[in-house]
Amino acid sequence: MTSPPTQRPLLFLDVDGPLLPFGGEPEEYSRFRHPGADPGGNPLLSRLDPRHGARLAGLGCDLVWATTWMDDANDCLAPLLGLPRLPVLDWPDAPDRNTALHAKTRAVVAHAAGRPFVWADDEITPADRAWVTSHHPGAALLHRVDPRRGLTDGDYATIAAWLDDRSPRER
Repeated sequence: MTSPPTQRPLLFLDVDGPLLPFGGEPEEYSRFRHPGADPGGNPLLSRLDPRHGARLAGLGCDLVWATTWMDDANDCLAPLLGLPRLPVLDWPDAPDRNTALHAKTRAVVAHAAGRPFVWADDEITPADRAWVTSHHPGAALLHRVDPRRGLTDGDYATIAAWLDDRSPRER
């Protein structure tokens, strides 16, 4: 008897901070050349490490943009990273003034619909963690990324280990 297929975990990915580090001195950041990128575009694009694309694709999860870039992430960043168009998380424009939750938190949980997920963002707080724990029936890793450094080897190792414990396997 075979068990029913299990959906892969999701990874909700913020851009500013995790993929485009900021907040430090300009000389702190590696500079990458992106052929075909608009030279008059976002000045932080030179901080986008193209190796993130393969690393993200190799995690064994379904990627979802969770960023203020919205679908611009598909138009601008996905090609530079070698990623296909990804789903985009939609959330309210204004934060809920009656709570300390990030504006994305409820939308992340709603989009996940019970599936295990990682949320990689530089603005995750204890309030977000507590709310997800009490409102999401599945496993969740809310992984705060240091915006000055962006996603590092350590971040990828943490995320990969968590996903490996939850990824469907052939039995």
